[in-house]
Amino acid sequence: MAKQMHDTPNLDALESGPWPSFVTGLKRLAKENDMMVDLLGQLETSYKTRFGYWKGGTVGVIGYGAGIIPRFTELKDENGKPLFPEAAEFHTLRVQPPAGMHYTSQLLRDLCDAWLETGGSGLIAFHGQSGDIMFQGIKTENVQAAFDRLNEMGFDLGGAGPALRTSMSCVGAARCEMSCYDEARALRTVINNNLDDMHRPSLPYKFKFKFSGCPNDCVNSIQRSDMATIGTWRDNIQTNQAIADEWMASHSMEDLVNMVVNHCPTKAINLRKIGKEKAEGESVLKVGPDTEMAIDNHNCVRCMHCLNVMPGALLPGKDKGVTILVGGKGVLKIGATMGTVIIPFMKLESDEDFEKLNELARNVLDFFAENALEHERTGEMIERIGLVNFLEGIGLEVDPNMIVHPRTNPYVRTDGWDEEAEKWFERKRAAA
Repeated sequence: MAKQMHDTPNLDALESGPWPSFVTGLKRLAKENDMMVDLLGQLETSYKTRFGYWKGGTVGVIGYGAGIIPRFTELKDENGKPLFPEAAEFHTLRVQPPAGMHYTSQLLRDLCDAWLETGGSGLIAFHGQSGDIMFQGIKTENVQAAFDRLNEMGFDLGGAGPALRTSMSCVGAARCEMSCYDEARALRTVINNNLDDMHRPSLPYKFKFKFSGCPNDCVNSIQRSDMATIGTWRDNIQTNQAIADEWMASHSMEDLVNMVVNHCPTKAINLRKIGKEKAEGESVLKVGPDTEMAIDNHNCVRCMHCLNVMPGALLPGKDKGVTILVGGKGVLKIGATMGTVIIPFMKLESDEDFEKLNELARNVLDFFAENALEHERTGEMIERIGLVNFLEGIGLEVDPNMIVHPRTNPYVRTDGWDEEAEKWFERKRAAA
């Protein structure tokens, strides 16, 4: 016999709107799980008082220093006993997902069965901001058994606390025509070589890697990761006239102007009469009997808008690679920040390329571990010590492509810039 449900008028109100409510899911689980019944009771109390009643603690599994998020209730009666005893302990297991979030339906069923059969609440979140599968709600006595069961299935704990966090990559090359590199391989190369920093926290604060296959940045790496690897290209946008003809057949010239041309942030797209000789660095599509659309690739900043509106008709160039950025994060000491470009372009195809990426990741992680203050993210460390000092510390040369915003001012001082620019040109000539 399941435990009797608590009165939850505030939570009930959340089910009255036009959209699905998480409360409905919790109530469904509560029909067969007393832990969820008391969770609803505690949550209702928080809605009444506008105060949270969870505190942390220390809970772990053998051999690991991270991966479990402890949650203990602070709601007690006059005798010090929990008001909602079945949810007095409601810990979360952070578990690393497959790269690119690939699952079979049978594997998802097996994960659900394993969670319930080892004492879990039944509540699972796919996925946290760092990519973890979040198994939410289990008592201390059952944590080890739950992890052992998941580990037997091939899964490992992710990061928590002042550690390297679980990484995330988009589905990328497996399904997306915009992909510019093998995101899943990049994730596994970096994470598998740095697992010790994930499982045994020893950093000043958390550190996140994320991998996006193109500038659409579907995993939000530029804003939410300390080191972002984002796919890009350095030649001309590819065109497909047949698909462009199909697009124009279902759209008007006014649509093209309002949906594509006018939305280009650098005005790199223009319409003109057919007949003008194609210039170097241009991508051209015929869009009318006597009209063509020309893209000036030298002024393209890879915003992806035109490629998204005309999928297939426009595609990333053939000379693909990645841009590396550091310092993105949510609000903390200096507010939310976007990643800062430290490598404008690098190829990521051969074994040597992936090893170079891993070496850079290790250098950034080591510098952060040695120089950041407690509870300070990478972006805040760079803000405090300066970008030039950071670049010197990880062994990178200053590049004139390192800018605050496209086509505007650089991050670094330009005193004596002629001499620095000549050094850069020498490096370019040597690389060629």
